[in-house]
Amino acid sequence: MRNQLNTSPGKSYPLGATVYDQGVNFCLFSNNATAVELLLFDKKDHSAPTHVIKLDKKVNLTNYYWHVFVPGLKQGQLYGYRVHGPFAPRQGHRFDGSKVLIDPYARAVVTDTYKREAAIGLGENCAEAIKSVVIDPKEYDWEGDVPLNKRFEKSIIYEMHVGGFTAHPSSGLPEKLRGTYAGLIEKIPYLKELGVTAVELMPVQQFDPHEVHNAELINYWGYSPIAFFAPHNGYGSTDDPVELVNEFRDMVKALHKADIGVILDVVFNHTAEGDHKGPTLSFKGMENRSYYLLEENRTYYKNYSGTGNTMSTNHSIVRRLIMKCLKHWVSEMHIDGFRFDLAAVLARDERGHQVENPPILWSIESDPVLAPTKIIAEAWDVDTYLLGAFKGNKWAEWNGRFRDDVRKFMKSDNGMLYDFTRRLMASVDIFGDVIRNPNRSVNFITCHDGFTLNDLVSYNEKHNWANGEDNRDGTKTNYSWNCGEEGLSINKEVEALRERQIKNFLTILMVSQGTPMLLMGDEIRRTQRGNNNAYCQNNDTSWFICDKVEQEKDLLSFVKKLIRFNLATPYFQESHFWIAEREINPTNFALHGTMVGHVDWGEQSHAIAFSLDNPNYDHQLYIMINAYWESLTFELPQENVKEWHCIINTAEEAPKDFCAFSSAPILKGFYCEVTGRSVVVAKAERTIPPSPGG
Repeated sequence: MRNQLNTSPGKSYPLGATVYDQGVNFCLFSNNATAVELLLFDKKDHSAPTHVIKLDKKVNLTNYYWHVFVPGLKQGQLYGYRVHGPFAPRQGHRFDGSKVLIDPYARAVVTDTYKREAAIGLGENCAEAIKSVVIDPKEYDWEGDVPLNKRFEKSIIYEMHVGGFTAHPSSGLPEKLRGTYAGLIEKIPYLKELGVTAVELMPVQQFDPHEVHNAELINYWGYSPIAFFAPHNGYGSTDDPVELVNEFRDMVKALHKADIGVILDVVFNHTAEGDHKGPTLSFKGMENRSYYLLEENRTYYKNYSGTGNTMSTNHSIVRRLIMKCLKHWVSEMHIDGFRFDLAAVLARDERGHQVENPPILWSIESDPVLAPTKIIAEAWDVDTYLLGAFKGNKWAEWNGRFRDDVRKFMKSDNGMLYDFTRRLMASVDIFGDVIRNPNRSVNFITCHDGFTLNDLVSYNEKHNWANGEDNRDGTKTNYSWNCGEEGLSINKEVEALRERQIKNFLTILMVSQGTPMLLMGDEIRRTQRGNNNAYCQNNDTSWFICDKVEQEKDLLSFVKKLIRFNLATPYFQESHFWIAEREINPTNFALHGTMVGHVDWGEQSHAIAFSLDNPNYDHQLYIMINAYWESLTFELPQENVKEWHCIINTAEEAPKDFCAFSSAPILKGFYCEVTGRSVVVAKAERTIPPSPGG
C-alpha cells in the first residue's frame, strides 16, 4: 500500500464518483456508519488496494454523506469502500468493515476475480470482491445520437436476451463477439428486416450470475442486480471496463441508426444480496435499514420479490438512487424506455404496505428528463396483482390477462369468448377507466418467463428437469396445448396444427388493439424443449439458433408481413379505444359471430369476428377467428364495400397464408369458410371515399 494521498474534504454531491479536471470527488450515503475507508486499486492488479483513504467524521462527513476529493485521479480508476459500524441484525444493522463494497452509484465494475462465497460470513474478501470503476460520461462521442422516443402506437417490441441472441456458433460471429453488445450490433440487419421498432433487453444492469442454487449453473436471465448504473460486463467483448461502457453505447447508437429503440428491463425490486444468509456486496453493508424492507425482527427481510429480499423503493434514499439511475441511462446511455420488473414493489411503503399514491411512481411519471421515455410496468409482485390499477397516467403495463385469455380461447376452453373479445380491444374492461392511451396495454402471448411460442403448442406440461430442482420450479399454469403429442413430433398432422396455432397467436397479437410484444426467436419456432423457467440455462436451450432462420423461412416471412401490416394499418395506430364515442374516435368497431351483427355468447362458443370501419380511411377490415375444431362459414358485411379480399389465412401454406391486397383471393358471395382453428383477415376498399382531410 502506497502513502496516503493529499486529499481534500470534497463535496456531499453528486453521489458516486464524479470526474473533474483536477481529480475525482467520491460520495456515499451511510447514516449509521462509524467509519468509512475509500480503497483505490491498480487497474492491472486489484487483489489489494494501492491506497486506503480513511475518511474523518469531522472533515469528510456532512449529515448522512461521506465524501472526499482525490486529486489526479481520472476515468478508469478502480475503487471500493469499507464501511464500519454496528453488526446488530435484530436492529437491522449489518455493517462489516472487512468486506469491500460496490459503490451503489458505480457506472462500471470489474468482476474478474469475484467470488460470491467470499462475501458471505466473516472474513475479508478484498481479492475476491467486485470493484467499482470511475467513468467520465463526457468522454464519448455520440455523433449527434439522441433517444428515438417512438410513440407506443408506432411500436412493435422485441423482448430479447443480449447474450443469448448471438451466443450460439450458428451466429457466424467470431467467438470473441458471441453473446456480446458488439455481437448484437452485427445482427441489427436481421432485426431491421424483421421490422420491429424497439428491442426490450432483459437485464443489462450488472448482475451476479452466481446467484443460483446450483454451482454448476448460472443466473442467465440476470434478475439479480448488484450495480444499477453499470452495464453487465459479462456481455462485453473487452476486459477493459471503460471500453465496455463505450461498447454498450456503440450498441445503442447502432440500433438508433437502424431506427430501433432500446428499452431496458430494470430490476429495482430486489438485489443479489439475498436474504439474511446472503452475501454483503454493497447496500447491505452500507445502510441495510434504508435500502431494504425488513421484518419486525429486522434480522429478516420481507420477500415480495420471491428472491430473498425487497428494496425499500419509497425510502427517500432509494427513491433518489432509482431516479438518478433512470436519468443516467437516458442522459448518458441514450436509452428510450424501461420495463420495471415486479413493479408492484414500487407501490409499497417503508413497511411493505401498498399505498394509494406511491412517491416513486409519481416521481418517475413526472420527471421532465424522463418525459419522452417509455415506462412499462410488470404490474405485480409475488403478493399483489395491480394490472389496470397501477398508479400514474403515463405508465404502460405488461398485459398478463391478454396472454392468459388468448391462450385459453385458442385452445378451445369453454366460457372464454367474452374475456377474449375484451383482450382484442386493448382490454378496455381493465384499462378503460384509466386515463391512458389504449396502446399502453403491452400485449404479448409469450415472454422470457414461461414457454416459448413453439413450446406453448407442443407441451401440456413443463419439463424443467435440467434446472436441478426436480421439476418443482416454474409455473404449472401455462394454458398450453400440445396439439396431440407431447414434445417433438414427426406426425405431419400434429406439426401442421402446431404451425397453424403459432400463426393464429401471432395474427391475433398483431390485429388486437394495444402495443404488440414478440419474444426473441418465436418467429423461427425457438424451443426450450418444454422448460418454462430457463433462468439458469446459458446454452442452446435458451439461445437463438440462427440455423432455424432458414429452416423456418416461411414462418419468418409470415411474421415480417404481419409486422408490416400492423405498422401500415391506421386502425392499429389509433390513440383512442376502438369503442370510444364517435366524436373521440370515428372508427366503427363491431363484434360479430358467424353471422354479421349476431354473436353467440354461449359457454361453448368458440368463434368470433370483428369489423373495423373508419370514414377517414380507404378500407375496412373484417377479422374472423375460429377456435372451434371444425370449419365454420362466416358471413361478411356488405355495406360500403364492393368485394372482400382474403389477405391472411392461417390455414393456408406459404405464400398463400399472407397475400398482398392486389393479388389476394376475392371472397365471393360475402361468405368465407374458415378452417377449424384458424384466423382469416379480410380487407375491402370502401365504395364511399374517405372524408376530406381523413
